[in-house]
Amino acid sequence: REGYNLYALGPPGSGKRTVIRNYLEKRSKDEPRPSDWCYVNNFQDEDRPKVIEVPAGIGRELEQDISQLVDDLQSAIPAALESEEHRRKIEQAEQQFQDEHAKSLDEVAKEAHERGLEMIRTPSGIALAPMRDGEVISPEDFEKLSDQEKKLIERAVEELQPKLQAVIQRIPQIRKLAREKLRQLNREATRFAIEHLLSQLKEKYVELPAVASHLENVEADVIDHADQFRPTPEGVPPMMMAESPGSTLEQYLVNLLVDNSKTEGAPVIYEDYPYFHNLIGRVEHETHMGSLVTHFSLIKAGALHKANGGYLVVQARDLLMQVFSWEALKRALRSGEIQIESLGTAMSLISTVTLQPEPIPLSVKVVLLGDRMLYYLLQQFDPDFDELFKVAVDFNDETETSSENCQLYAKLLASLAENNKTRPIDRSAVAVILEQAARNVSDQERLSTHMGSITDLIREADHWAEIQKVDVIRDEHVRKAIDQQIYRSDRLRQRVHDEIRRGTLLVDTDGEKVGQVNGLSVLSLGKFSFGRPSRITATAGLGRGKVIDIEREVELGGAIHSKGVLILSSLLASRYAQDYPLSLSASLVFEQSYGMVDGDSASVAELCALLSTLADVPIRQSLAVTGSLDQHGNAQPIGGVNEKIEGFFDVCKAKGLKGNQGILIPSANAKNLMLRQEVIDAVEVGDFAVYTFDTVDEAVSLLTGKRAGVRDERGDYPSETVNFLVDQRLRSLAESLRAFGENKERGGK
Repeated sequence: REGYNLYALGPPGSGKRTVIRNYLEKRSKDEPRPSDWCYVNNFQDEDRPKVIEVPAGIGRELEQDISQLVDDLQSAIPAALESEEHRRKIEQAEQQFQDEHAKSLDEVAKEAHERGLEMIRTPSGIALAPMRDGEVISPEDFEKLSDQEKKLIERAVEELQPKLQAVIQRIPQIRKLAREKLRQLNREATRFAIEHLLSQLKEKYVELPAVASHLENVEADVIDHADQFRPTPEGVPPMMMAESPGSTLEQYLVNLLVDNSKTEGAPVIYEDYPYFHNLIGRVEHETHMGSLVTHFSLIKAGALHKANGGYLVVQARDLLMQVFSWEALKRALRSGEIQIESLGTAMSLISTVTLQPEPIPLSVKVVLLGDRMLYYLLQQFDPDFDELFKVAVDFNDETETSSENCQLYAKLLASLAENNKTRPIDRSAVAVILEQAARNVSDQERLSTHMGSITDLIREADHWAEIQKVDVIRDEHVRKAIDQQIYRSDRLRQRVHDEIRRGTLLVDTDGEKVGQVNGLSVLSLGKFSFGRPSRITATAGLGRGKVIDIEREVELGGAIHSKGVLILSSLLASRYAQDYPLSLSASLVFEQSYGMVDGDSASVAELCALLSTLADVPIRQSLAVTGSLDQHGNAQPIGGVNEKIEGFFDVCKAKGLKGNQGILIPSANAKNLMLRQEVIDAVEVGDFAVYTFDTVDEAVSLLTGKRAGVRDERGDYPSETVNFLVDQRLRSLAESLRAFGENKERGGK
């Protein structure tokens, strides 16, 4: 949208950059090309170079024309200054001033001669000396003269001395006039030499006032400095010998900062390294005779200059990681102009002569690519963010698994294969990739749109197809790539499973035990996650109705896990202790857990272990359970269900599958099942089972093999059910507590 910058939200690899790139490059072709921008010398203030805006493509042409003009000046001006006609004018002017000087001296010399004096040149200048018989009298002879003769000579000297002094004082003025005359002759010769060169350029760029003004300034400066074009005795113009920036020739050139001659439509610039100077441009320096010097020709464009009139795409994290880049971008967007400045000078890190180029008007749309957390942090803590970035685009990480979307996904896979120059993808491979896309989001009804992981999978599958020397990527190649991705990351998983198999980590997969159940947790290591079975045990005795979460007591339990324990405590009280006090003291713990435990997905398992202890009913160790509870005993869905199932399956497989092993999950998680093929095959042949449940009663029945029991019209549970046994135990504890209290009161009296 006009005047609105954009922030694209989504995790790395989500494909947002590709989508933005395709959209911008398609849209930009229908937009006009922006102008070219040039820097030229400001002859009035060389520390502040002037900027010139010209139509797209004209900048390169102008640069070449000025460069050709300078080349022509190198030959035309010296030729004009060395021409026979110009030399003759110079000689005539010099002779004229020499004659004028000589004439003035001759007049004084003639009058002196008439009065018996002669003008002589001495080391200190021109002086008057007495003469006799046509020869100058020596000082000794002068002393022999009579007093009257001496007085006559002295009077004559005194009278002529002011005239001689006046002539001598006019010599610097005559020389100055001579120099001005010579300079004027050089200017006229130079003007005549360059007039036809500049007239062509002026006519060509007459419709560009800024260019025409620069040509006028160039012409005036060349004429003013015509003397610098005079050849040296070796015949080389001094300006051609200059090695420092800003020499006489270079000051006339054009520094083409932004060239859009080859741009189709509006520019789309991707800045992968948004360093301060890469973003707003810089003024470079060169070493000359031990000092750092600079010139307008050393001004370099930044990403904002190149994107001016179009679009700039930057990774938000990269931008914020660079010192002062974020503030520089905001300043440019707010002011609507690009002001090139030296970061070192602004921070007083260096002290060198630098330039202050005129700012360039800015009209750009900036697209920031970043994750959601960074967007919300900027929105919260940077007051300028919402003002500058009014449009946010949140890229979804998944899409519905519809027939239409699957067809589109297949076309997308074909495009990815073509863009990455891999082999074509067979339909069987497409099916496996779709399964993996669903597995990546753990949902049968959704497909992952994280293009980074899908592209990597295609590349790896192509590698295995190449090894087999086939021309098409098939399902076996995709599965091989998936297996290899897991193999490269599952060292810790293998170590955990090996410790369980060796009996170091205690997990039972057979038999029955009271107060012990197999719970499941998920460990995440970067992009790789796996399920780890853990023993959850419970104990119960006489107390004041408190269920102790040992993990929380030792500060190894997170807030969500503690919340789950409190929910099962309230569920226990509301379900059983309705007409008597809850008089137990129970404790729950994850055995052999040496790190933080968080999440409420073990609350079903913990309640089942506690009910098993209270009812003294053993739990089948061949089963594991996961799920969250509400206060009414209903099962709630949890995350990581596939990893948890596969984690328990791997342990059972390592210890030997016996056909009675399985796992219990909430019914709401059935849609999330995207298990690997090995687990599916084991379920199909009956070696492993996956059960679903809606309430804790269903879970208890499956784990113990006994009915949970439902209260009848009188509020009683059927005999020999788990709930009946729990109720009886809690009543017994309440009676014991009451009796203990009465005995204590009697003993106290």
